[in-house]
Amino acid sequence: MAAATAVAAPAAQGLENSKKLKKPKAWKHTQPITPAQLKQMRDEFWDTAPHYGGQKEIWDALRVAAESDLALAQTIVDSAGIIISNPDMTLCYDERGAKYELPKYVLSEPTNLIRDG
Repeated sequence: MAAATAVAAPAAQGLENSKKLKKPKAWKHTQPITPAQLKQMRDEFWDTAPHYGGQKEIWDALRVAAESDLALAQTIVDSAGIIISNPDMTLCYDERGAKYELPKYVLSEPTNLIRDG
């Protein structure tokens, strides 16, 4: 019974500890990249992320949140029971304690993104 209580406690506290999301700080890629290259990097990350552990449903929710504006992203993570450790979503946990690390390139564009025209 004690084990069940210990497992339930983080989940119960998750909503209280939910941090307000913020945009990630500006970052620069090692070399200038195009929007197509950024999209490819993001697609590769999301395709492989579930293989590193955690629940597919949480990865899916994180992807939708990462691709949404902050207000919708906040609603998504709150609804999915995702515990935000870093306000920029680079480090999150699910209610079971599984860790989800998101690279900045899936959360925002680099300052040296090559714009068309």
